[in-house]
Amino acid sequence: MNRILTTLALTAATLAAQAQSPAAGDPGTVRFSVNGMVCAFCAQGIEKRLTRMPETGPLYINLAQKVVAVEPKPGMRIDIEKVKAEIVDAGYAVSAAQAVPMTVAALRTQMRAK
Repeated sequence: MNRILTTLALTAATLAAQAQSPAAGDPGTVRFSVNGMVCAFCAQGIEKRLTRMPETGPLYINLAQKVVAVEPKPGMRIDIEKVKAEIVDAGYAVSAAQAVPMTVAALRTQMRAK
């Protein structure tokens, strides 16, 4: 009985870890460094543009750290250049884009802890 419970616990832990990180070769969540965001209106404009994209799921925007993070919807991928173009078209400069091996929620928690 203990062996079955241990196996179930390990399986649950593995599934939870997989939910936190993208599959190999999949960019998963992408974090953009964005210059020019100075107010909530800026963040709202970027959020509005990105939520219209069919592949974008959860978003995180941090004005103080000039970060926009985008997670794909289940079964989809983020096209980094396409998202970057949307941010640039909104009037902001993207200085860096980086795939991060975590969900937007995990990234938000990590950045709030700093």
